[in-house]
Amino acid sequence: MKVENITSYVIKNLTIWLWGGFIYYLIEMVWRGHSHPSMFIIGGICLLVVARMNNFFPWEMALALQCVLGGIAITVIELVAGCVINLWLGWGVWDYSGLPFNILGQVSLFFIFAWTGLALVCIYLDDYLRWKLYNEERPRYRWFSSEVD
Repeated sequence: MKVENITSYVIKNLTIWLWGGFIYYLIEMVWRGHSHPSMFIIGGICLLVVARMNNFFPWEMALALQCVLGGIAITVIELVAGCVINLWLGWGVWDYSGLPFNILGQVSLFFIFAWTGLALVCIYLDDYLRWKLYNEERPRYRWFSSEVD
């Protein structure tokens, strides 16, 4: 891989990570009224993972399925991050132990629905940034079976 290709790859991924971190942190501020710097890092990772998945899937794949898979991925990231941040490091950034269907108090399976919606935002944002900033292919989607622009 050429140096300019590596540089371009790093810049694209850094841009996506920064947007993910900013949006996730902003959602936390609006939803909970506060956040933690770790949430910026986690948000960036979530967008990068969903973006990678998004770029792996063909345009013909149903957007609804991509969102569900992205929601599951974000839930797994939240679980792993919660185990490290809250259980191992003891920072106590969040605790969902009072919510139904929680796993170790770090995720509630109820939130998969919220993360599925967030995955949709991630997919649109990733595609838009790549299209407008990096002259990549114009996004086109299929919700279920018919193509939409």
